[in-house]
Amino acid sequence: MSMIQAVVVDPSAPAHLTLASVEAPSPGRSEALVRVHAFSLNRGEVRSSQSAAAGTRPGWDVAGIVEQAAADASGPAAGARVVGLLRTGAWGEVVAVPTTNLAPLPDDVGFSEAATLPVAGLTALYAIDRADGLMERNVLITGASGGVGHLGVQLAAHGGARVTGLVRQEQHAAAVRDAGAHTVVADETGAAAREGGPFHLVLESVGGQVLGNVLPMMAPGGVIVCFGVSAGGPATFDSGLVLRTRLRMTGLSVFNEINREGASVGLGRLVRLVAADALKPQIALEAPWQEVGSVAQKLLDRAYPGKAVLLVD
Repeated sequence: MSMIQAVVVDPSAPAHLTLASVEAPSPGRSEALVRVHAFSLNRGEVRSSQSAAAGTRPGWDVAGIVEQAAADASGPAAGARVVGLLRTGAWGEVVAVPTTNLAPLPDDVGFSEAATLPVAGLTALYAIDRADGLMERNVLITGASGGVGHLGVQLAAHGGARVTGLVRQEQHAAAVRDAGAHTVVADETGAAAREGGPFHLVLESVGGQVLGNVLPMMAPGGVIVCFGVSAGGPATFDSGLVLRTRLRMTGLSVFNEINREGASVGLGRLVRLVAADALKPQIALEAPWQEVGSVAQKLLDRAYPGKAVLLVD
C-alpha cells in the first residue's frame, strides 16, 4: 500500500491539525492526480476541524502540477500547472481532483497566488455575478479585510462599482483601501457604512447586528448576498423593508454553486484576472505546511487579514 503525507485532524495538536501518513489516493476516471505545491486555509474548514473526528482529512484549496491525467482524457494533461478545489482532503502531497474542478495556470501566476483563489475567489466571484450590473453602483463589502472580502473589493471595483469596505479594526483599513475601496469604515456594528449607500449590492459575511444595520441602507431592488456569519447572533430589522425596497437577500455556498457549473470555469476567470494584474490576492502569511497547526490557530485568533498559504515540500 502506497502512503503519502497529509494534514489530518488530531485533537491533541495545535488547532487540532497535524501531518500524518495516509493511504495514497486512487483517482476515478474523471479525476487527475495533482502533486500539491501550495494550499490556503479558509476559516470554515479550520473551524470544522475543531470538532471533527480524529483522522479526518480537511482541505479545499489546492495548487500544483498534474502528475497523472484523468483516465477519461478530460482535463489538463500530465505536467500541467493547475489550481483546483476539493470538498475535503486537499491538504496532502498528492490529491485526486475532479477535472471539472481544475483550471490550468499560466506560467506567470504562482502557486501561492493560485492557492488563495478556489473558495475565497469563487465565493467573491459568484457573489458579484448576482448583481444586476456594477457600473456606477454602490457596493458594500462587509468583512472586507478577509480572504473573500479583499478579493470582492477588487472584483467590484474592477466592474466599475463605488465600493465601501467595512472592517472591524482600523489597522486593516489601509489594505482594503489599497484593494480599490473608495470608502473604508472601521466599525463592529456596521452602522458607519451608511455614508456609502444606498447600496445596490452587499457581500455580507458577518451576520447578526451588522446584517440588521445594513438592511435599511439598501437601494430599491438591492441584493444582499450572505456567505458567512463570522459574528453570528440574531439580526433585528423592520420586515417591511423587504416589501418597500423590493430587497433580495440570498445565501451563497461555493459547493452548491459548482453543482451548476464546475469550478474550472470560475477558476479560469479568476486566474486570467490575476495574470492580467487586475486581481491581486492578499497573502498575509506564507509558511511550510509542517506549521499547519500554528498557522490555523492564528487564523482562528484573527491574527492576520487576507489569506495564509502553506507550501508543500
